[in-house]
Amino acid sequence: MASIAHSTMLRQAFRAAPTKQISSRTASTLISSPLRTARPAVQQPLRSAFVQDSIPTSSRVAAFHATGSKAILPPLPQAVTGDVNTPARVPEPSPSHGSYHWTFERLISAGIVPLTMAPFIGGSLNPLLDGVFCAALLAHSHIGWDAMITDYFPGWRVPKVRAALNWTLRIATVMVGVGLYEFETNDVGVTEAIKRIWKA
Repeated sequence: MASIAHSTMLRQAFRAAPTKQISSRTASTLISSPLRTARPAVQQPLRSAFVQDSIPTSSRVAAFHATGSKAILPPLPQAVTGDVNTPARVPEPSPSHGSYHWTFERLISAGIVPLTMAPFIGGSLNPLLDGVFCAALLAHSHIGWDAMITDYFPGWRVPKVRAALNWTLRIATVMVGVGLYEFETNDVGVTEAIKRIWKA
């Protein structure tokens, strides 16, 4: 990506070069050997002749950005909570969000890989295997979206947005679960649908 942008910038500079007067010192710098280009004194005329004059100011400031950067959340007030002797807040212990939670998540993530390949390798369309795959995929997606909401929308900072996103995720998970159940029981199922799409 950087090489493409670099060649584009050089092309723009050479297109605009005939409209500017290039000094003999700059021309001799262009023809000089590549070993001399490592010195800043030799690079300065080339930079001033092409980059600073030919390329617009907006391109020089943000060469690789098309839009400006905006913060998602407003900045917090610059205040310190407590003093140097105040300990860090420890989360409340919960068995569903402790080591059992991470073990369950790892098992689901690792189990999706063989569940994805098993129906295609075995050649048999088992509705039970298809249902287990859909349940694992749904649980994996729910856990991933929940982790993103927890990371990017902390409850102590935006409690209403956090609650709204959590309820949106729960409703979406239930709706997707009902949709997958209907698709498995009243239609061809996920594995057969993937096979048909692949061969279409």
